[in-house]
Amino acid sequence: MAKKLRVGVIFGGRSGEHEVSVRSAGSLIEAIDRKKYDVIPIAISQEGKWLSPPDAARLLPQSVQKRLSATVRSDTASAAIVSDPSPTGLMALGQSENSPGSRPLDVVFPVLHGPFGEDGTLQGLLEMAGIPYVGCGVLASACGMDKVAMKQLFRVAGLPMCRYTWFLRSRWQSDRSGVTRTVRREIGFPCFVKPANLGSSVGVSRAVDKASFERAVDLAAQYDRKIIVEEGVDAREIECAVLGNDEPEASLPGEYVVHDNSAGFLDYAEKYTKTGHVEFVVPAPLSKALTTRVRRMAIKAFQSVDGAGLARVDFFFRRDTKELIVNELNTMPGLTEVSGFPKMWAATGLSYTKMLDRLIALALERHQEKAMNKTTRA
Repeated sequence: MAKKLRVGVIFGGRSGEHEVSVRSAGSLIEAIDRKKYDVIPIAISQEGKWLSPPDAARLLPQSVQKRLSATVRSDTASAAIVSDPSPTGLMALGQSENSPGSRPLDVVFPVLHGPFGEDGTLQGLLEMAGIPYVGCGVLASACGMDKVAMKQLFRVAGLPMCRYTWFLRSRWQSDRSGVTRTVRREIGFPCFVKPANLGSSVGVSRAVDKASFERAVDLAAQYDRKIIVEEGVDAREIECAVLGNDEPEASLPGEYVVHDNSAGFLDYAEKYTKTGHVEFVVPAPLSKALTTRVRRMAIKAFQSVDGAGLARVDFFFRRDTKELIVNELNTMPGLTEVSGFPKMWAATGLSYTKMLDRLIALALERHQEKAMNKTTRA
């Protein structure tokens, strides 16, 4: 019988999406094939502290904790990158490579959303440690987190987008009236105000006039130094999931159908609580030609940021012009029980469990491919 792979699931993190990450980790651990993998939970607190596997497990639902009991011991060591990562990678602090029962992780699944996890910082740490990991690399993760940089790459790739502008928090603090005039002239109302480096609709507001715009920017500025403003469009919200490395594949698209939404957009509550106001329909009721176009554009967006592993690409299909435009790309989409990413792959014929198998295989494949690079001139 083949030896099980030891999979470290890192979750939590220092961001406004901490709770979503915990939920994603719980869903992942529930679905993963325990005949193939031993799962080691590693949590990062909202203060940035790395928690030991037993402490990390306590953040998860009771049903998930029971599934982890066989692999999570009662030791209290904290997870850490050891000083010389080359032989052992990520393991418990205080252990050595030859400690009884110690074995380094074979692959890491960093199911973190937002800054300090999805933005290339953790990916860089894992690269330095020489550990295979699921998902996009440093460049794609950083560009996928920063909505401004992402849109600039989309433009180079020739992908259609809505009108947008951006500014720094320092400019807002020094010239509120000037920023407001610029946005009114270039974008107009209604518009959406967002932190440039955050997801899950955290800090996002819809502005319909000067007063609501100022409130929206004040909120977004609490989360990021860079604020992006996008035009408000009357559109259907379409999503498409991507899997792969050099030859990515796209799922059947899904669509958020809003039945009743007082916020005027899919805010955090609508996305992650079962309000009954929003339904995610997959496959999306689109023509065959439009479905094909969504899937092709999703792959193009993924490749424009040099994506790897997985991503979710969000689209608007405008009701007025019937134009399909790319909104943004998410390099570590939600994997909760209500998230669209696993639902789209399930509708395409790939179950959640098989999807995780594929992601782990892609991580190992990419790690092996990168190992082919020469690191000396000799």
